[in-house]
Amino acid sequence: MERTTCLVVGGGPAGMVLGLLLARAGVEVTVLEKHGDFLRDFRGDTVHPTTLDLLDELGLGEEFAKLPARRLESVQLPVGGSLQTLATLNTLPGKHKYIAMVPQWDLLDLLARAADREPGFRLRRNTEATDLVYADGRVTGVRYRTTEGGAGAIEAALTVACDGRDSVLRAAAGLRTRRWPTPMDVWWFRLPRTGIDPAGAIPLVTPRRAAVMLDRGDYWQCATLIAKGSDAEARRGPVGAILREMAEAVPWLADRVDALRGWDEVKLLDVQLDRLERWYVDGLLCLGDAAHAMSPAGGVGINLAVQDAVAAARILAAPLFSGRVRVEDLARVQRRRWLPTVVTQGMQRSLHAWAIGPALSGRVDLSRAGNAPWPLRVLRRVPVLRGVPAYLIARGVLPEHAPDFARRAN
Repeated sequence: MERTTCLVVGGGPAGMVLGLLLARAGVEVTVLEKHGDFLRDFRGDTVHPTTLDLLDELGLGEEFAKLPARRLESVQLPVGGSLQTLATLNTLPGKHKYIAMVPQWDLLDLLARAADREPGFRLRRNTEATDLVYADGRVTGVRYRTTEGGAGAIEAALTVACDGRDSVLRAAAGLRTRRWPTPMDVWWFRLPRTGIDPAGAIPLVTPRRAAVMLDRGDYWQCATLIAKGSDAEARRGPVGAILREMAEAVPWLADRVDALRGWDEVKLLDVQLDRLERWYVDGLLCLGDAAHAMSPAGGVGINLAVQDAVAAARILAAPLFSGRVRVEDLARVQRRRWLPTVVTQGMQRSLHAWAIGPALSGRVDLSRAGNAPWPLRVLRRVPVLRGVPAYLIARGVLPEHAPDFARRAN
């Protein structure tokens, strides 16, 4: 059986950050990534100020600044034919007063290059964890298979599940999950972008459609909300109806209403909101979406997962270096990240209740000026309060900083 000290399953932002930080602490780390590369059509490409701060602390800020990026400096909602500001980021504390929209594969490649410079780090691509391995009631590693058809097992002092909301490892461990209903699912698709289009993030609302368009340079990454569970029924209609309804709010899309050629170009995200009651068993820790699946409301899921990874690295580096991680060490990680998770999910549940749910059910038509939800009306009348949702979205509760052992100069 192969062996490593810390086995991280999942090469997303949380897994790569955790692997990099632990490797800089001198811990032997192996990251399993089931794909051969990071070139996939990720949905969440936002990098929040807390993650930007972390990259600076890791000595990666200058390299990150060279990546293709767009900046989001305010969060707006279209109500009654005009944009109403929900949050302004220019009042945030710290150096980074914006959210960077960067292709996630570029961020992951940057983290992988930095980690590869550490002698104790190993990234194994095309390798998917399929089950847990136990010895004397304790998780001691995983079984895996490769895309070439190979199979095997890896033993580790600690296994960390960073394999997302459909985590194979948390299911194998039988960890109990608390779930909340969500009012929506999301359709994702691409639209061509021209040089005269606006830049940044463009939200839009019509009586029949709520969507956001994210600037990706030569194309728009578009997300449109649909009522929970309505995907199959909605796909019986013409796919072009999506763009015709969006063009009602954004007239400059009129020349692209036929851009979608079929429903296979529209991908469904089954929105989930849940969290584990306990994020660990002896020998296994869950982080990010594997511990707490987030709604896309606010776009905070990736950055919350990165913060989990930073806290875990700081708390677990010394026990891992000594070769023995206790259950009490894993419990410390959950205690540290519990409040940020609860507060963030509470914010998302509120957005579901007072804005998204009523709009999708038809109880509120946000395209009419008089129908703005009361929190939005308060923010419009008292601009100074716009810094509160900005802070919660962009920086969150208990932001984490790189431990001393992982810091490098730019």
